[in-house]
Amino acid sequence: MSGHNKWASIKHKKAKEDAKRGKIFTKVIREIIVSARDGGCDPESNASLKNAIVRANAVNMPKENIERAIKKGTGELEGVRYETVFYEGYGPGGVALYIQALTDNKTRSVAAIRHVFSVHNGSLAEKGSVAWNFKKTGSIMIPQNDYDEDEIMMKALDCGAEDFVTQDEFFIIYTDAKELNKVVTSLEKENIKIESAELDYIPQNTVPANVNASQIIKLVEALEDLDDVQNVYANFQIDDEILEKLTGE
Repeated sequence: MSGHNKWASIKHKKAKEDAKRGKIFTKVIREIIVSARDGGCDPESNASLKNAIVRANAVNMPKENIERAIKKGTGELEGVRYETVFYEGYGPGGVALYIQALTDNKTRSVAAIRHVFSVHNGSLAEKGSVAWNFKKTGSIMIPQNDYDEDEIMMKALDCGAEDFVTQDEFFIIYTDAKELNKVVTSLEKENIKIESAELDYIPQNTVPANVNASQIIKLVEALEDLDDVQNVYANFQIDDEILEKLTGE
């Protein structure tokens, strides 16, 4: 898990850097639109929307942008209709990749994803090829500097968390996917600041990937740079030192 957790914290830092350039806003706005469309405009009764708003706040998205996206989702404002689609593939060394997209044009999305795979020595796979290896899980990140580790761990477990790890400057709490909103709400009632809360897909089996680390990171980052791609999940296991060198973290 250490390599996966290190990558989780690196991706979070990268998202905050991308937010400074407005790059991540498009992805978060799409998430809010779809969440509001599917579950309504009230975040207290719509767990998906609440998590999307937490993510928006984590990247300092202006309140008016959030409100406009919600209105587009509920139909109060005109907007594009996005559809959630998952793509599956393999990277160098047999690393499995599970790709979540929000798109209004599946033909465009699959063509762009296939192109990225071909450029980076990977291949798009048939549906079901790798999905079985990824467990849908709630993931919550809390800044370490603000809290005592033992206190947060006990509170997290009392609130219904399944696992608790420490990585870089974050405490990462894992929950059952259906319990994510409940755990977030319970932690907030304890006046605990949530840095991010989202549904994640955790690989159940990992592949050692130090030899192909550079190629794999370039492939994942190229996929994440596509506008239609929301998240890329992978089952690589890369040593922290190598990840730090490749990503500058």
